[in-house]
Formats: sequence, structure tokens, C-alpha cells
Amino acid sequence: MNMFNVRKSILAAALISGFATFAVLPSTAMAYDENSTAAINVDAQGVGLQGFDPVAYFTVKAPTLGNAAYTASHNGITYHFASKGNRDKFTANPAHYAPRFGGFCAMGVALDKKLDGDPQAWKVVDGKLYLNVNKEVQKKWLEDVAGNLKKANMEWPAIKDKAPKDL
Repeated sequence: MNMFNVRKSILAAALISGFATFAVLPSTAMAYDENSTAAINVDAQGVGLQGFDPVAYFTVKAPTLGNAAYTASHNGITYHFASKGNRDKFTANPAHYAPRFGGFCAMGVALDKKLDGDPQAWKVVDGKLYLNVNKEVQKKWLEDVAGNLKKANMEWPAIKDKAPKDL
């Protein structure tokens, strides 16, 4: 087998493996608006993290639903917080607490896709918050966090301003 065919076989295996990962995704598990070219995943009201408190992942180490009485905006996105204290921590350093890849699924980004991020399928890695589309995909992502983050960080600049339907 020549080198071209070896590379072609490896690429085909990688693609099949990548698409097998997404076989567990429900058909509605895409970013809120499949036509949006926004780099940040929000709901119809412009709320990020589906209303979950981004600071709570770092302080109580658990997804915690925010309260609309405590809000702050960062890069045009509104976030909800469980307390005034969490809101104040966020406003002091929003880039630290905001989810990476705009709140899209980290494994999806590694595979050149923009998928909705589930606030219940999360992990803080090296002080940064990452989401996955669901817990099944998260299991796959956790098998090689460093490798998947390396891939995702390489892919993100090329896909962040594209609509999910175009990927």
C-alpha cells in the first residue's frame, strides 16, 4: 500500500470515528440557531449558558441555575448569576468565567462542528470552563482532553464565525 493510500485510510477511519461519536446526538442537539454566524451560543433572549451561573462552576463546582435578578453582560451576551457576589466576581474578570468556544460543545469544535453546549455536561480544565453537547459525548471528550483541546483550539478560529448548518 503506498503512502497516499495509507493516509487516505487513516483519514477515513478518523472521519468514521468522528461521525460515530455524533451518532449519540439527538437531532435537535445543534446550536440554538443553525443559521447564526455568532461565535457565542445564546438563547432567543441573548442569554448565555442557558441561564446557568458561569461563576458557580468555579466556586461550588456544580452547574447552578442563575437568577434573572442578577445579570451581567459580556461581549453582548447576558449571563445570569445565583447571587450578587457571583455577578460581581464575573464583572471583575468576565474572560476568566465565560465558557470557552462561546459555550459551544468542545468536542464538536474539535471535530469542526458548532454544537449546542449542555450546562450539565461541563468540565473546568486549567481554569477554563468547557461544555459538551451531552454526557455521552463528554465521555468521549474526556478520553483525551489535552488532544481534543489541541484540535479544538486549532479549529475554532476557522469555524467560530460560521453557521452550524454550514459545517
